[in-house]
Amino acid sequence: MPKTPVIPEGTGKPLAPYLPGVLADGVVYVSGTLPFDKENNVVHVGDAKAQTKHVLETIKSVIETAGGTMDDVVMNHIFVTDWANYGAVNEVYATYFPGDKPARYCIQCGLVKPDALVEIATVAVIK
Repeated sequence: MPKTPVIPEGTGKPLAPYLPGVLADGVVYVSGTLPFDKENNVVHVGDAKAQTKHVLETIKSVIETAGGTMDDVVMNHIFVTDWANYGAVNEVYATYFPGDKPARYCIQCGLVKPDALVEIATVAVIK
């Protein structure tokens, strides 16, 4: 199966050896996305809503670079550092998926940088 790297214009250097996304057979696999700026610094420290919006905008740019839209998302893997932020994450999340919702799961865990409150990995099927 051929695969194509998906790297939105202006993307910073990844913190580890991975691509922002990979397109294979019409499916876009978006790597775990954290609230990082182009220098891998955490943005919006302490604000779960703003971090979630930043993460989803980054995911949106990967999917759009691959030729899709957020309506093409079929699965989200959500990681939060504290269940106290679950409501804030869901509030922002719902604005990106107003119609039929994708499948998803959410777990509480530690993230690569302590100030990051949320990480999301996504799968989208481009029609």
